[in-house]
Amino acid sequence: MQYRAFGNTGFSPSALGFGMMRLPTTDGNPFSNQIDETKAISMLRYAIDQGVNYVDTAYFYHDQASEGVVGKALKDGYREKVAVATKSPVYAIERPEDFDRYLQEQLRRLDTDYIDFYLLHALSRNTWENVVLKFHLMDKMEQAKREGKIRFIGFSFHDEYDAFQEIVDGYDHWDFCQIQLNYIDVENQAGLKGLEYAAGKGLGVVIMEPLLGGKLAVPPEGLAKALPTDKTPVDWALSYLWNRPEVGVVLSGMHNMQQIEENLQYASRAQVGMLGKEELAILTQAKKVFDTMALVPCTKCAYCMPCPFGLNIPKTMEAYNATVSLGLEEAKKSYDQLTVGADQCRACKKCEKACPQHIAVSEVMPRIAAAFQTKETDA
Repeated sequence: MQYRAFGNTGFSPSALGFGMMRLPTTDGNPFSNQIDETKAISMLRYAIDQGVNYVDTAYFYHDQASEGVVGKALKDGYREKVAVATKSPVYAIERPEDFDRYLQEQLRRLDTDYIDFYLLHALSRNTWENVVLKFHLMDKMEQAKREGKIRFIGFSFHDEYDAFQEIVDGYDHWDFCQIQLNYIDVENQAGLKGLEYAAGKGLGVVIMEPLLGGKLAVPPEGLAKALPTDKTPVDWALSYLWNRPEVGVVLSGMHNMQQIEENLQYASRAQVGMLGKEELAILTQAKKVFDTMALVPCTKCAYCMPCPFGLNIPKTMEAYNATVSLGLEEAKKSYDQLTVGADQCRACKKCEKACPQHIAVSEVMPRIAAAFQTKETDA
């Protein structure tokens, strides 16, 4: 395992971090609370035995079951081998005391006396101004740090760059931040500009969505052809991030042992400057190819679920995107397996409030319904 610099924290995270958001489940739903605990615990402990020392979870992951599994996995001496990161559910905080209540609950779930890296979850300009500042949550974070309940103060982010800079500059004692980044999202959300800005301020930077919700792991045909075969698509994507000196730890939501083994191999080669100009030019061209193919920037994070009207929103959008890469006929096979069609969207916009990618789901669903509408044949 290779280890990286992490801002001014003094901590050296493993190049690869374990994201506890896409664990194996027993019911086939990759985001449900029916986690296959035996498999999940075995997977995490194996990764730790191979040198992974950063474990990332959150209050709502796996319908609130993820933190409990992490707590169980880190018994028998494993807690001392890793830094645990979890997130305060900012969007659920309605009064100042909610912060303390959630933190205490998370400490119980994780079965630990302290959380190493505590983040305000998925900050945007709206939650920064109307929750964090309104309820003085930075004072709450500092109090928790003084009490030894957390060690480092940070935030994760899903909004535009201007909001990112405002949040970074809005508090003088950030230790780290977590942003979405990959060779496609270089100008999306915080982007490369945000990576450089945060690192320049001394913050450690955690990377999420390095594979864009799996789109870069199993790329559509056009993108696959743009990548030389001397590296796997996953290797290309991870190498792009590890190449940057500002990147501390790259999170991967690993679902099975094969993914862990492969990612550990890639991480063993992680080095700043590992890609040359020609390789970076290849990824720039690959982004141009991808940008002409993606219809909806959904990463299948499932923050939008459950839908009050029964839609499987990520699967619906996945089928829609597949019309570009696979063609309408093949994509429709996946769409037809859904029990509730896009035409059942009632534009309540509950999902839009939760979507980290800010997708206008209520506008997209009618387009999807139209795209997959079965054309009547002549009698």
